Amino acid sequence: MLAESDIAAIAITLKLAAISTVILLLLGTPLAWWMARTRWRFKVLLEAVVALPLVLPPTVLGFYLLVALGPHGPVGGLMEWLGGQPLAFTFAGLVVGSVIYSMPFVVQPLQSAFSTIGQRPMEVAATLRASPLDRFLTVALPLARSGFLTAAVLGFAHTVGEFGVVLMIGGNIPGETQVLSIAIYDHVEALEYGHAHWLSGALLLLSFLMLVAVYTFNRRFSVVKI
Repeated sequence: MLAESDIAAIAITLKLAAISTVILLLLGTPLAWWMARTRWRFKVLLEAVVALPLVLPPTVLGFYLLVALGPHGPVGGLMEWLGGQPLAFTFAGLVVGSVIYSMPFVVQPLQSAFSTIGQRPMEVAATLRASPLDRFLTVALPLARSGFLTAAVLGFAHTVGEFGVVLMIGGNIPGETQVLSIAIYDHVEALEYGHAHWLSGALLLLSFLMLVAVYTFNRRFSVVKI
């Protein structure tokens, strides 16, 4: 049976993953589109920055985000100056950290999908006097639908499974910043393996089903595959 704190952790985790995924898609789509089409000679530097969370230890990223979002950091200090509160150890702080940490899992599939489209469909649409925005909305987005599904699922799943970054930024406040991965760790540390099995099994099943959905969709309609 799940405790009340476990149910709260599940709710917080799903809420965090959903909000982070929406923000990632809104921010990542124009960024991926630009990276797929630009010929800027220093694009590799931006690509490296986006991909940095893939190789950087989560505690390192979490530490620097904690410093930045804390009361003495640039972001936290600005929030206090504006009459708010620092984002460290808050749900909003978790969202900021999750967006940064999961960025490559959204941007890279989208960039790959946009690159696969090529120039020909866009040129044909241009000859029909479609504006750049029309070409993007009516040509690029439909052709990249598989990339969007992959990006959304990977971004959501990666946020659900976060541990180091969310622990550093949000701490372990039950009902506020305690997410599912931290709740599992707490149960294991307390030798409550039954609760840990329930939560871990649910997370394993959810991750497996999301990946099956992605591979099934990509097999039938793929523009880009993971």
